[in-house]
Amino acid sequence: MEIEEKDAGRVKILALSGRLDAYSSNEVERTINSLIEGGCQNLVVNFEDVEYISSSGLRVMLGSLKRLKKTQGDLKLACLKPYVQEVFDIAGFTQLFAIYEHEEDALRSCPE
Repeated sequence: MEIEEKDAGRVKILALSGRLDAYSSNEVERTINSLIEGGCQNLVVNFEDVEYISSSGLRVMLGSLKRLKKTQGDLKLACLKPYVQEVFDIAGFTQLFAIYEHEEDALRSCPE
């Protein structure tokens, strides 16, 4: 799993690449927790290069969303491939997350 961090004003972007599974989810979770502890309130996670997500990856996304919501923040998802989108659909997570086709649309939906 590769994780690339970018700044977009008051929003942080995490571009993930690879498989978000039991082996890589801890690294993603540590990265997101570090951003939140550093004051990040709005986060966009770009899934464009994520080929697989397991229940461990879903758990990390849900836990991160809950932590951000506690601080009036939000977590937006962008660029989900059909297989990854299907996993979110089956888990019922598409009702919990704001999911965007493009990273730019997710960024525009964040408060200034």
